[in-house]
Parts: sequence; structure tokens; C-alpha cells
Amino acid sequence: MTSDDHADPGDLGLLAPMRGAVHRTGDAAVLAAMLDAETALARAQAALGVIPAEAAAAVVAAAGSGALDPLGLAVRVRAGGNPVIPLVEDLREAAQPYGSCVHRGATSQDILDTALMLVAHRTLGPVLADLDRVITGLTRLAAEHRATPMAARTLTQQAVPTTFGLKAAGWRKLAVDARTRLRAVRQALPAQLGGPAGTLHPLERGPAVLARFAAELGLAEPVLPWHVLRTPVADLAGALAFTTGALGKLAADVLVLSRTEIGELTEGVGGGSSSMPHKHNPVRSTMIAAAARQTPALAAILYGSLAAEDERPPGAWHAEWQPLREALRLAAGAARNAAELVADLRVHPARMRANLGVTGSADAAPYLVDRALKEP
Repeated sequence: MTSDDHADPGDLGLLAPMRGAVHRTGDAAVLAAMLDAETALARAQAALGVIPAEAAAAVVAAAGSGALDPLGLAVRVRAGGNPVIPLVEDLREAAQPYGSCVHRGATSQDILDTALMLVAHRTLGPVLADLDRVITGLTRLAAEHRATPMAARTLTQQAVPTTFGLKAAGWRKLAVDARTRLRAVRQALPAQLGGPAGTLHPLERGPAVLARFAAELGLAEPVLPWHVLRTPVADLAGALAFTTGALGKLAADVLVLSRTEIGELTEGVGGGSSSMPHKHNPVRSTMIAAAARQTPALAAILYGSLAAEDERPPGAWHAEWQPLREALRLAAGAARNAAELVADLRVHPARMRANLGVTGSADAAPYLVDRALKEP
């Protein structure tokens, strides 16, 4: 390690305005989740008589002492390849004379996998709340403009008339689908506890400890240890990619319809330009579009880690950590930006009518809007 390896105080997001939930996914949040996993394990084992109650209390006290910090662990993490190894060393030292009861029967992957599931669970709560805001706003727009005529466009050209309400109902449908997927994946996020090779050995009372451990953390109890059975991560990756893509469709349409030459929509709170003061840039849509373009590549890395050899893999597991964190941040940012975008979106019906240069009827569009809005 060179002297300047940790000179940077941290990634402050200077080049990542499309991110969200940084404080819920940062190193401090990961450390807190690892400590939650270690203390939950100690409490579960104490409740089942595997370790003394005093030992669990000592682990909880050591974890809550504030003596552990992400930077100190990061300096030492390269030696063992994951942050749990130095964390356990420090916890054992701080929990004396009960140091031997720290991390009893667990392996590093148990703690880090569980911690990342906790981080995901904690991050997805506010994301789902933002999606609720998106859906509420789009419900309002679709109802208000169920019969507002505008041109439908296919292959960049005007096609036949539609209504803005139907377009908004389509955006709403995608947001509802994203919420459904994220709710399901959040509910299924599991704890991880399999021991060194996924056999529960040498965990004393392993099945009972696993059940109690998951309950302590509010995570699902897995059918099997999933060290190399990465369904939870793959499902999470897919839901995050779908969410940013679904919101990306909304953003893509707003970006087109807010072009100066079209002018059918305007972001209520646009961004300025450093050189052209007359501009009202669609910044929120731009940030959503940027998140939607990045997340599929991150999901591909996470799907690639499904092909992991043996009972615990070299590299496949390690490759997940950063892409998963970044995907969570991008989905969180996209949901937040979409909620703000929809709340302040300005619709220009007169411009829509003026741009409607084709003949035809959109008589069925209000019916389709009403049908779409029946979906909760």
C-alpha cells in the first residue's frame, strides 16, 4: 500500500449526481450491517445455549463501542481479501474475555452476504416509497389528461392520435411492475449462515441457530446456504435493472417531448446552463436516463457470478460487492428523481394539439386509461 492509497476522504459523488441512498450503501452502512450480523449471531447462539448470555452481551457492547471504523478495516482488508477478517479480529479483542464466542462457527461470507442483504433491505424501503410517489403522480396525470389529444410517434415519426393520459398510464404501468418486483425481492432477501463449506458445520445447533439468526435480522430463512447458489443476488440484480429501465422509459419520453421544437412537456424544475442562460434543461430526466444506461451492465456482472465453482468461489463472490452497491444507488437515484420529475411535470395541451399533424381519432384512449388505472 502506498502512502496515498487512502488520502482521498471518500467518494463524495462529484461525478455521480444520478445516484441515491449513498449513506445507506456506503462503507459506514456496510460496517454497521456486518456488526448487526455478528451481534445477531451472538444473540441467537446465546438464546439457544450455544454461548453464555454474558458473551452475547460482550459482543453487543463491543460492536456498539464505536471503536471500529471503515478506514481502519480498509487498510487491512487486502491481506485476507474481505473486510470480515479484520472486523472479527477487532471484535474478538474488544469482547474479551469472551473473544472466542465472536463469529462462532461462521465464515466470512456468512457475515458479508448477510450484511449486503441488510443493506439492500434498508435501501429498498425508501426506493419503494419513492415508487409509490411516482405511481401517485402518474395516476393523477393519467386521469387529468385521459382525453388530452397528442400525436403518437413510431420510429420517430407521427403515427396516429393518442392521448397524453394513455402515455402517462403506460409509464404508470411500468412503475407498478417495478414496485411489484422490488417488493417481492425485498421480502425474499435471505440471511446467510452455512459455515466454512455450506454444511452448517461446525455450528452447534446449526439449523436452530440459522432460523433464530434470520429472525433476529428480519431477513428470510434460506432453504440452503447460498454461498454458491446466488439466486438472491441475481433476483435483486434483475429487479434493480428493471426498475431503472422502467423509469428510463419515462425519462426517455420526457426528454423527447421537452425538446424545444416539440415543447409538449417541461420539467417543472429544470437545470441551467453554464453558457446559455435561456436554457431550461431536463436534468431529472437526464439523470434517470444515465442510471438506466448503467444498471444493465452491473446486473450482467451479478448474473455472471451465478457460474461459481466449488462450495465457495474465488472471484465470483468478490466481483459482486461493488456492482451490487452501485446498482442499489442508481435505482435509488432513479426513483427519487422520477418522483420529483412527476410531481413537477408541466404538460402543454395546446402545444400537443398544435403538433398533431395527422388525421384520425383517439376515441379508445380514455377507455384504455380508465382500464389501466384500475390496477392498484
